[in-house]
Amino acid sequence: MKVKIRKGDTVEVVTGRDKFKRGDVIRVLPQEGRVVVQGVNLRKKHQSEVQAQGRNLKPGIIEFESPLPISNVMLVCPSCDQPTRVGRIRHGDQAVRVCKKCGSEIA
Repeated sequence: MKVKIRKGDTVEVVTGRDKFKRGDVIRVLPQEGRVVVQGVNLRKKHQSEVQAQGRNLKPGIIEFESPLPISNVMLVCPSCDQPTRVGRIRHGDQAVRVCKKCGSEIA
């Protein structure tokens, strides 16, 4: 599956509990079809004290971002600042991502 969202892109959640929230993509998991977005889909994990390689990891409740399905997010166009679908245009031997709403190129 060709993923049109990359690390560092700003995306908006389209459906689910965090609908309409925006954030930057931290990680893309193309084999699983998921993305991790900063500040979205937060989970809590109760961590006990663990010794790993001579150092202690502190116990407590840790909050972290959980992966979201790629289909639940849309790329936010930097020029028109709206969530949009992504097209591809070829310039010679390079493919460039394009906003479907305003037609501008997305870096």
